[in-house]
Amino acid sequence: MSKSKLTGWILSFLLAAFLGGASAMGKFTEWEGKAQMFEKMGFKNDLMFNIGILEVIIAILFIIPRTGFLGAILLTGYLGGAQVTHLRVGDMNFFPVILGVVIWIALGLRNPTIFKLALGETGEPSPANGLNAK
Repeated sequence: MSKSKLTGWILSFLLAAFLGGASAMGKFTEWEGKAQMFEKMGFKNDLMFNIGILEVIIAILFIIPRTGFLGAILLTGYLGGAQVTHLRVGDMNFFPVILGVVIWIALGLRNPTIFKLALGETGEPSPANGLNAK
């Protein structure tokens, strides 16, 4: 396994551990100020529990090689919703955006085809990529 692929897997597991562990656990457990914080964002405790379940499922999808791409897409949407929620209540928290970028970098390191797709490289001959059709 190449160093970049190993780095991608390590990043992926750290991200999944954070999302499926630390982040989701805050939605499953009771702690002081939880209800007030989520209420400020417009959510009720029972809904946050369901969002935590969703977060764990999507993190698992991201780790499984066959569903990693789908997991990354779903995590991007999930984190986009988190970002909008923070901005809506006036929190200048850009952590979800940073996390989303790192998710795609991790997936691209695991599977370099992701980077090629992002850069528009198809491997087919074209003047744009310098390959000439014969």
